[in-house]
Amino acid sequence: MPSNIYVGNLSYETTSGHLRGMFAEFGEVADAQVITDRDTGRSRGFGFVEMKSNEAADNAISSLNGKNVDGRQLQVNVAKPRSR
Repeated sequence: MPSNIYVGNLSYETTSGHLRGMFAEFGEVADAQVITDRDTGRSRGFGFVEMKSNEAADNAISSLNGKNVDGRQLQVNVAKPRSR
């Protein structure tokens, strides 16, 4: 079962490809997406990563949470399910 991870406090220059690369060293990444503003196309400073295994997701969360990337201290944790 894939694990969905929230990544906050991203630099506005971070791309989905860069986000995927950060998490790829911990295991296979199914999807990585930086969320952008629909009007301006500019990053909103957060994104989501879906990893193929829970073990890889746990390792990535513990390793990357609080890490300084591009001058910003990342906030990385398990994503909460979307409420409807």
